[in-house]
Amino acid sequence: QVQLVQSGGGSVQTGGSLRLSCAASGFTYSRACMGWFRQAPGKEREKVASIWSGGGRTYYADSVKGRFSISRDNAKNALYLEMNSLKPEDTGMYFCAAAPRCIFDSISEYTYWGQGTQVTVSS
Repeated sequence: QVQLVQSGGGSVQTGGSLRLSCAASGFTYSRACMGWFRQAPGKEREKVASIWSGGGRTYYADSVKGRFSISRDNAKNALYLEMNSLKPEDTGMYFCAAAPRCIFDSISEYTYWGQGTQVTVSS
C-alpha cells in the first residue's frame, strides 16, 4: 500500500519560512522522482520543485527559484521542501508526489500523491 504522509505547513507572514516533509512507503522510493506541487484557489495545480532519484538533479519553478530548496533522504524514504522568503502568492495547498517510473519528470508521471497541507502567507 503506497502512502505519502505529509507534515509541516501552516501560516506565516511575508518573509517567513516553513518546512514541509513527506514520508513515503509502499514503493521503491530511491528509484522515484519526487516532487512538490501546489494549488491555489481557482488555479491549476503546478509543480513547484522536483528531485530525481539520486538527488543530483532538481527542478524549480521560476517563481520559487532562490527561495525554495527540495531535498530527499533515500535512507529514510523522506522528502523535504524548505521555503524561505515566503510571499502571499505562495499561498496554496501543497502536495507531495511520486513518479515511480520517472523518465521525463513530467506531471503525468506523478501517480502517487500525499494528502496535501495548507500553506498560508499573509502580508
